[in-house]
Amino acid sequence: MTPYARRGVHGQTVEALARRILSGRIPEGATLDLVALRSELDVSLTALRESLKVLAAKGMVDARQKRGTFVRSRADWNLLDADVLRWRFEGGGSAGSDLALLRDLAEVRAIVEPAAVRLAAGRRTDDDLAALGAALAAMGEEDPDPARAVAADLAFHRALLAATHNELLERMEMVISSGLAHRDRIVHSSPHSGDPVPAHRAVLDAVRDRDPRAAEAAMRALLDQAGRDQERIGNPDGMRDPDSTAVTGNAGHTERQPR
Repeated sequence: MTPYARRGVHGQTVEALARRILSGRIPEGATLDLVALRSELDVSLTALRESLKVLAAKGMVDARQKRGTFVRSRADWNLLDADVLRWRFEGGGSAGSDLALLRDLAEVRAIVEPAAVRLAAGRRTDDDLAALGAALAAMGEEDPDPARAVAADLAFHRALLAATHNELLERMEMVISSGLAHRDRIVHSSPHSGDPVPAHRAVLDAVRDRDPRAAEAAMRALLDQAGRDQERIGNPDGMRDPDSTAVTGNAGHTERQPR
């Protein structure tokens, strides 16, 4: 991921351009009119070009002689980049694409986190347990501010990935956190969500006991609860999303059929 400061002219320009591309306002294949963008965004040409370098590093734009700077095909975008995920969740797409992205995230978590927690149960250190315990304690505070509840949940899942002591799995935090933060902001702001503490405590207890099987089972139960909370909030009347073609798999997990 190419880091940049979100504040200031540079950061604001990156954010503005990215959201226009993700929303389709600047479509794939379009050649950017730098002069018009410079005037519209009220920035210098230097600031605009520096901002485009950030987007180029994320696979969203490219610059070539004669053609100029253009928006690349979506297939070329780094969709696992934390900033790209955040932009998509913060208004870069339609409500339908937002729901689809949450479903994609749920599937990624169902693949990554049960396997990760098995490793964590065998490799965790006292420091890892302390980090997980601190996050769980923050989650259990009475009547927490939604923002603090979100931060505590993210801290728990980051600590869990860190407890695997696998550098590649730890980097998955960038993928999971962006979507999890968006989902949590919705869930923790709703009176219809369940208490997340018992499910997280079961995960921590199994990791503390160095029991990989119990840890995996606890994580799958946690993810099942997260899915139920999300469906309950997204469908308050209790009806299944009409666009969903999910079926229950052998392990009790939902699998989407090809459309």
